[in-house]
Amino acid sequence: MEQDQSANYSLWGADNVVYGPVELPTLISWIKDERVTADTWIFDGQNDRWRKAPNLPELQLFFRKKPTAGTGEGAAPGDGKVLKPGMLRRVKILAELSDEQLERFAQFMEAQPVRQWTHIVKQGETDDGMYLLLEGELRVRLMIGGKETILATLNAGECFGEIALFDQGPRSADVLANKDCVLLKITTEGFDKLMKQAPDLAGPMLFAIGKTLAARIRADNKRIKDSVNFARAAGS
Repeated sequence: MEQDQSANYSLWGADNVVYGPVELPTLISWIKDERVTADTWIFDGQNDRWRKAPNLPELQLFFRKKPTAGTGEGAAPGDGKVLKPGMLRRVKILAELSDEQLERFAQFMEAQPVRQWTHIVKQGETDDGMYLLLEGELRVRLMIGGKETILATLNAGECFGEIALFDQGPRSADVLANKDCVLLKITTEGFDKLMKQAPDLAGPMLFAIGKTLAARIRADNKRIKDSVNFARAAGS
Protein backbone atom coordinates (compact mmCIF):
# COMPACT_ATOMS: atom_id res chain seq x y z
CA MET A 1 0.00 0.00 0.00
CA GLU A 2 1.45 3.39 -1.01
CA GLN A 3 2.25 5.65 1.94
CA ASP A 4 0.55 9.05 2.06
CA GLN A 5 3.24 11.76 2.10
CA SER A 6 0.85 14.67 2.57
CA ALA A 7 1.44 14.77 6.34
CA ASN A 8 5.17 14.06 6.20
CA TYR A 9 6.47 17.43 7.39
CA SER A 10 7.71 18.57 10.78
CA LEU A 11 9.07 21.96 11.74
CA TRP A 12 11.53 23.30 14.30
CA GLY A 13 9.73 25.99 16.28
CA ALA A 14 11.17 29.23 17.65
CA ASP A 15 10.80 27.65 21.12
CA ASN A 16 13.14 24.79 20.07
CA VAL A 17 10.28 22.29 19.95
CA VAL A 18 9.58 20.07 16.92
CA TYR A 19 5.97 20.29 15.68
CA GLY A 20 4.39 17.71 13.42
CA PRO A 21 3.83 15.77 11.41
CA VAL A 22 1.64 18.23 9.51
CA GLU A 23 0.14 18.34 6.06
CA LEU A 24 1.26 20.67 3.27
CA PRO A 25 -1.94 22.82 3.40
CA THR A 26 -1.28 23.42 7.11
CA LEU A 27 2.28 24.54 6.37
CA ILE A 28 1.01 26.92 3.70
CA SER A 29 -1.55 28.42 6.07
CA TRP A 30 1.19 28.91 8.69
CA ILE A 31 3.34 30.71 6.11
CA LYS A 32 0.47 33.07 5.31
CA ASP A 33 -0.04 33.61 9.04
CA GLU A 34 3.75 34.11 9.40
CA ARG A 35 4.10 31.34 11.94
CA VAL A 36 6.49 29.77 9.41
CA THR A 37 9.15 32.19 8.11
CA ALA A 38 12.15 32.05 5.80
CA ASP A 39 14.29 31.09 8.82
CA THR A 40 12.12 28.12 9.85
CA TRP A 41 13.70 24.67 9.51
CA ILE A 42 11.34 21.99 8.13
CA PHE A 43 11.89 18.24 8.04
CA ASP A 44 10.93 16.79 4.66
CA GLY A 45 10.07 13.19 5.50
CA GLN A 46 9.88 12.10 1.88
CA ASN A 47 13.52 13.06 1.32
CA ASP A 48 14.59 12.45 4.92
CA ARG A 49 16.30 15.82 5.43
CA TRP A 50 15.97 19.17 7.20
CA ARG A 51 15.79 22.27 5.02
CA LYS A 52 14.82 25.89 5.50
CA ALA A 53 11.26 26.56 4.37
CA PRO A 54 12.16 28.54 1.19
CA ASN A 55 14.34 25.63 0.00
CA LEU A 56 11.41 23.22 -0.24
CA PRO A 57 10.23 23.31 -3.88
CA GLU A 58 6.58 23.06 -2.84
CA LEU A 59 6.94 26.19 -0.66
CA GLN A 60 9.20 28.39 -2.79
CA LEU A 61 6.25 30.18 -4.39
CA PHE A 62 5.23 31.56 -1.00
CA PHE A 63 8.63 33.10 -0.28
CA ARG A 64 9.17 34.99 -3.52
CA LYS A 65 9.66 38.66 -2.74
CA LYS A 66 6.97 40.95 -4.07
CA PRO A 67 7.73 44.61 -4.77
CA THR A 68 5.92 46.99 -2.43
CA ALA A 69 4.73 50.32 -3.79
CA GLY A 70 6.51 53.25 -2.21
CA THR A 71 9.22 51.11 -0.62
CA GLY A 72 12.69 52.42 -1.38
CA GLU A 73 15.89 50.47 -1.69
CA GLY A 74 16.93 51.41 1.83
CA ALA A 75 13.73 50.23 3.49
CA ALA A 76 14.38 48.03 6.51
CA PRO A 77 12.85 44.56 6.90
CA GLY A 78 9.39 44.76 8.41
CA ASP A 79 8.55 48.21 7.00
CA GLY A 80 4.78 48.40 6.63
CA LYS A 81 4.39 44.97 8.23
CA VAL A 82 0.91 44.29 9.58
CA LEU A 83 1.01 42.42 12.85
CA LYS A 84 -0.76 39.08 12.73
CA PRO A 85 -1.57 36.59 15.50
CA GLY A 86 0.98 34.14 14.10
CA MET A 87 3.79 36.68 14.42
CA LEU A 88 2.86 37.58 17.98
CA ARG A 89 2.48 33.95 19.02
CA ARG A 90 6.23 33.49 18.50
CA VAL A 91 6.75 35.68 21.57
CA LYS A 92 6.88 33.45 24.63
CA ILE A 93 5.09 35.86 26.99
CA LEU A 94 2.14 36.03 24.56
CA ALA A 95 1.95 32.32 23.75
CA GLU A 96 -1.06 31.64 25.99
CA LEU A 97 -3.28 34.31 24.39
CA SER A 98 -5.95 33.28 21.88
CA ASP A 99 -5.93 34.48 18.27
CA GLU A 100 -8.76 36.89 19.13
CA GLN A 101 -6.76 38.31 22.03
CA LEU A 102 -3.64 38.62 19.90
CA GLU A 103 -5.56 40.48 17.21
CA ARG A 104 -6.71 42.98 19.83
CA PHE A 105 -3.23 43.19 21.32
CA ALA A 106 -1.80 44.07 17.90
CA GLN A 107 -4.04 47.15 17.77
CA PHE A 108 -2.05 48.67 20.65
CA MET A 109 1.35 47.93 19.11
CA GLU A 110 3.50 48.79 16.10
CA ALA A 111 6.29 46.75 14.52
CA GLN A 112 9.66 48.49 14.50
CA PRO A 113 12.21 47.38 11.85
CA VAL A 114 15.87 47.54 12.88
CA ARG A 115 18.94 47.26 10.67
CA GLN A 116 21.85 44.94 11.47
CA TRP A 117 24.44 46.48 13.85
CA THR A 118 21.91 49.01 15.21
CA HIS A 119 22.46 50.04 18.85
CA ILE A 120 18.95 49.54 20.25
CA VAL A 121 19.58 50.47 23.88
CA LYS A 122 22.73 51.77 25.56
CA GLN A 123 23.94 51.05 29.06
CA GLY A 124 23.22 53.92 31.44
CA GLU A 125 20.60 55.58 29.26
CA THR A 126 17.05 55.85 30.56
CA ASP A 127 14.14 54.41 28.64
CA ASP A 128 10.48 53.72 29.30
CA GLY A 129 9.71 50.45 27.61
CA MET A 130 10.36 46.80 26.92
CA TYR A 131 10.97 45.13 23.57
CA LEU A 132 9.66 41.90 22.02
CA LEU A 133 11.83 40.33 19.32
CA LEU A 134 9.64 39.13 16.43
CA GLU A 135 12.40 38.42 13.90
CA GLY A 136 16.20 38.40 13.89
CA GLU A 137 18.90 38.08 16.53
CA LEU A 138 20.27 40.44 19.19
CA ARG A 139 23.17 40.41 21.62
CA VAL A 140 23.26 41.82 25.12
CA ARG A 141 26.69 43.08 26.13
CA LEU A 142 28.79 44.99 28.64
CA MET A 143 31.89 46.98 27.69
CA ILE A 144 34.54 46.29 30.34
CA GLY A 145 37.96 47.81 29.94
CA GLY A 146 37.17 48.64 26.33
CA LYS A 147 36.37 44.98 25.54
CA GLU A 148 32.99 43.47 24.77
CA THR A 149 31.56 40.87 27.15
CA ILE A 150 28.47 39.16 25.74
CA LEU A 151 25.88 38.41 28.43
CA ALA A 152 23.25 36.78 26.21
CA THR A 153 22.12 36.20 22.63
CA LEU A 154 18.40 36.76 22.04
CA ASN A 155 16.40 35.08 19.28
CA ALA A 156 12.88 35.50 17.90
CA GLY A 157 10.30 35.03 20.65
CA GLU A 158 12.36 36.56 23.46
CA CYS A 159 12.05 39.94 25.16
CA PHE A 160 14.19 42.41 27.07
CA GLY A 161 13.86 45.64 29.03
CA GLU A 162 10.97 44.48 31.20
CA ILE A 163 12.15 46.35 34.30
CA ALA A 164 12.28 49.68 32.44
CA LEU A 165 8.58 49.25 31.73
CA PHE A 166 7.95 49.74 35.47
CA ASP A 167 10.68 52.10 36.72
CA GLN A 168 11.99 53.90 33.59
CA GLY A 169 15.47 53.49 35.09
CA PRO A 170 18.84 53.36 33.32
CA ARG A 171 19.63 50.41 31.11
CA SER A 172 21.99 47.89 32.68
CA ALA A 173 23.58 46.76 29.40
CA ASP A 174 23.85 47.47 25.68
CA VAL A 175 21.62 45.63 23.20
CA LEU A 176 22.69 45.48 19.53
CA ALA A 177 21.24 43.82 16.45
CA ASN A 178 23.33 40.91 15.13
CA LYS A 179 20.97 40.68 12.13
CA ASP A 180 18.16 42.70 10.58
CA CYS A 181 15.36 42.52 13.11
CA VAL A 182 11.72 43.33 13.68
CA LEU A 183 10.93 44.52 17.21
CA LEU A 184 7.81 45.41 19.09
CA LYS A 185 8.28 48.15 21.69
CA ILE A 186 5.83 48.50 24.55
CA THR A 187 6.19 51.87 26.29
CA THR A 188 4.93 52.70 29.77
CA GLU A 189 2.25 54.90 28.23
CA GLY A 190 1.21 52.14 25.83
CA PHE A 191 1.04 49.57 28.61
CA ASP A 192 -1.03 51.90 30.81
CA LYS A 193 -3.45 52.25 27.91
CA LEU A 194 -3.52 48.48 27.49
CA MET A 195 -4.32 47.96 31.19
CA LYS A 196 -7.16 50.49 31.12
CA GLN A 197 -8.75 49.42 27.83
CA ALA A 198 -7.96 45.70 27.77
CA PRO A 199 -7.16 44.39 31.28
CA ASP A 200 -7.87 40.84 30.11
CA LEU A 201 -4.78 41.15 27.87
CA ALA A 202 -2.57 43.04 30.32
CA GLY A 203 -3.14 40.54 33.16
CA PRO A 204 -1.78 37.41 31.44
CA MET A 205 1.09 39.45 30.01
CA LEU A 206 2.09 40.77 33.45
CA PHE A 207 1.95 37.22 34.85
CA ALA A 208 4.19 35.97 32.01
CA ILE A 209 6.66 38.84 32.56
CA GLY A 210 6.79 37.91 36.27
CA LYS A 211 7.58 34.28 35.41
CA THR A 212 10.31 35.39 33.00
CA LEU A 213 11.93 37.65 35.59
CA ALA A 214 11.73 34.93 38.25
CA ALA A 215 13.48 32.46 35.93
CA ARG A 216 16.25 35.00 35.24
CA ILE A 217 16.74 35.71 38.94
CA ARG A 218 17.07 31.98 39.67
CA ALA A 219 19.56 31.59 36.83
CA ASP A 220 21.60 34.58 38.06
CA ASN A 221 21.58 33.22 41.63
CA LYS A 222 22.89 29.88 40.37
CA ARG A 223 25.67 31.60 38.39
CA ILE A 224 26.68 33.61 41.46
CA LYS A 225 26.68 30.47 43.62
CA ASP A 226 28.79 28.57 41.06
CA SER A 227 31.23 31.50 40.81
CA VAL A 228 31.63 31.70 44.61
CA ASN A 229 32.15 27.93 44.87
CA PHE A 230 34.75 28.06 42.09
CA ALA A 231 36.58 30.98 43.71
CA ARG A 232 36.63 29.21 47.10
CA ALA A 233 37.87 25.98 45.53
CA ALA A 234 40.59 27.81 43.62
CA GLY A 235 41.73 29.65 46.77
CA SER A 236 41.89 26.59 48.99
